[in-house]
Amino acid sequence: MGTNLTSLSDAQALVTQIVDNMILRAGSFIVTIYGDVVEPRGGRVWIGNIIETCSSVGISETLVRTAVSRLVSAQQLVGERGGRRSYYRLTPAAQREFLQAARILFEPEESRGWSFVWLSPTQSEGVSGKLEAAGFAKLSGQWLVGPSARLPSESAAVVFEAAGAAASEALREFAAAHWDLGAHEAAYSRFLALFSPVEHLLSDGLRVSPDQSLQLRLLLVHQFRHVALRDPGLPREALPTNWIGHRARELFVRLYIALSPLADSHVASRFVAEEGPLSPETPATARRAARLEHSLRG
Repeated sequence: MGTNLTSLSDAQALVTQIVDNMILRAGSFIVTIYGDVVEPRGGRVWIGNIIETCSSVGISETLVRTAVSRLVSAQQLVGERGGRRSYYRLTPAAQREFLQAARILFEPEESRGWSFVWLSPTQSEGVSGKLEAAGFAKLSGQWLVGPSARLPSESAAVVFEAAGAAASEALREFAAAHWDLGAHEAAYSRFLALFSPVEHLLSDGLRVSPDQSLQLRLLLVHQFRHVALRDPGLPREALPTNWIGHRARELFVRLYIALSPLADSHVASRFVAEEGPLSPETPATARRAARLEHSLRG
């Protein structure tokens, strides 16, 4: 991304430049909207809000309606009529998935232990696939290893817990041998390249409207979600010195906090469920903000 944005009078040009440097698919961006805005405010919203928000980043109404239909078919959303309006809410299964993802994004805990998982020959490949999706690495046909914090709670397998007793250098060699850290480093580097200019411009006094603040925050969460949820979450002592992922998370937290007051005011002024407008703040959003603030102080 270029750095010729210091003279912007309208932050929409900044939004456009970020969008031009991202891959935005309707279904995935709708998931981001639900995770960031809707789930912590009850999990239900009018489809018109989804259409309007997607339109602000160049996703057409046709693509939105097609994506929503697919999310319904995938049993992540359920449609409901309220008068002449259509509302969509998360299914219970989707809510569980969203809460697990939100913990990784907004309430990360430092990984300290390791889990070695043994799968019996009769267990399906699906169990292995779920573990690998959570960040576990395959050691052999029946053994996997990963941070204990990323072990799926419903994992039907034999689990052995372990502590990293080896020296940090040996742990780094172990991690480098079993995880493609280069790919994660490249993804974090791209995230920093996209969003570091946003922080610089805000610091230089760039004024953004409430709707632009929400657009920027959603793009921030969308990009970071795709990076952080693929990161295996290895303990700090197993990562390279000055791991770029730490810098990326710190930028994510600072920008999320900076953009949230105006973004949340836009949510309260425009987003509605059948019961009425969505709240600017709920216990869930307050907890999210507190955990992010705490992570900066820590």
